[in-house]
Amino acid sequence: MNFEEVCRRVEAELESRWKSADEIDRMMRLEKEKRAIMGFEEEMAEYRQLIGKIICNEGLEDSEYPRWYKSLNEGVFNELYGLAGLAPWAYDETEEYRNSSSAKLIGERLYCLIDGVSRLQPQTISDRRREQLKRALLLATPRERLEDGFHEIYLRNGIRITIYSGEKTKDGQDVMVFRKYILQKLTFQELVRLGTIPDNASRLFKVMTDIGFNVIFAGPVRSGKTTFMQVWQCCENPELEGLAISTDPETPWNLLMPEAPIMQLVADGKELEGLTKSLLRGDNDYVLLEEMRDAAAYRLAIDIISTGTHRSKVTVHTSDPVNLPLQMASRICERYGGSLQGVVQQIFSGFGYVLELCSREDNRAQKRLKAIWEYCYDGVSDMPSAHLICQYDMTEDDWKWKYHLGDDKKKIGSLAPERMREMEKILKELEARNPIRENTVIYPRYYRPEIMENPERYR
Repeated sequence: MNFEEVCRRVEAELESRWKSADEIDRMMRLEKEKRAIMGFEEEMAEYRQLIGKIICNEGLEDSEYPRWYKSLNEGVFNELYGLAGLAPWAYDETEEYRNSSSAKLIGERLYCLIDGVSRLQPQTISDRRREQLKRALLLATPRERLEDGFHEIYLRNGIRITIYSGEKTKDGQDVMVFRKYILQKLTFQELVRLGTIPDNASRLFKVMTDIGFNVIFAGPVRSGKTTFMQVWQCCENPELEGLAISTDPETPWNLLMPEAPIMQLVADGKELEGLTKSLLRGDNDYVLLEEMRDAAAYRLAIDIISTGTHRSKVTVHTSDPVNLPLQMASRICERYGGSLQGVVQQIFSGFGYVLELCSREDNRAQKRLKAIWEYCYDGVSDMPSAHLICQYDMTEDDWKWKYHLGDDKKKIGSLAPERMREMEKILKELEARNPIRENTVIYPRYYRPEIMENPERYR
């Protein structure tokens, strides 16, 4: 018997059992189905076992099934209650899928990012199955309405699903975009193994984490900035109290750092504005802000670091770290008023470093630390500056370094003098090994432009 007929036979048997159940039993089964689709292990195992029994009772064990499934039972489960042909990618059933960070379902065609290229896969997903899958996924997000053309959903294992459908897409060309994290171990050494950072920098980053600078992780979409922040955060002292704020529940800090007292809030826009005052009164050692992208998030970040909070970490979409303070300040002043120059000054004096991430052009699956910028502010001359202390060379696939430590960094490091001395030593060693020869200091022209004609006098 072919695979489609097996699925129909099993579905018919399950439908018969559904119809014979009472109302309470139906509600319980509906909840279990939803949890099975969302990836809850207990419910997935229960439905696999039930399907296996039906296959056995119907004498269907020798039936054919698509080669992308590892068994007939697994295939039927995923066609009826799982992610259909996406399941092998979602659950890392091959080495290629294990190292693939994204998949796209465009109409019935499935593409997976493999070795940096979106490759068409042999499995297809019909209109009926895609609609069924969308309805099932939306059961877990009561606030999302089926008729809306845009949805964002998270599975139990952290996979993010973005759905475009209805009037937002062409007929029969609805889109589902799936993203997952492929880093197995959240350590700097794992980033070294993947080539994201140089081996001789892992010790530097651990020291910087211990000292407790406020750090921005920047880069375009799919550059690895959120993963880098997760690694950095996982090196923190788990006894410190944290507050994680995100626009969507992307990072499960309760799973990544279960021993750490991290409060997790999901808020954006007006919701975030309403929480700002209470958040600033919170007794937190550090704050995590994921995906800063509007005035409310920018203002909250600045308000937090202006209170003297250290160890805070944020991610932001940008490919221009030097002009990022202007971008943030402009958004804030447009929305809330205030002095553009004053906000820029707060950013340069409050955040210590920007770690810029990118993907290699020849293989988008490979992430690289593109640059490290140190933000400095000289209160005597009232002059901010950005210092390039690390730069990635794409042609050599290597990193160059420049030693610099502003007085404000040394002041923060004075609370951990041994770690500060170690950081100075590491930076000097890195520069001696592979130095940046070009000028590494930029004085932003948007800050006090009247003096930028002769910046040397302010150095």
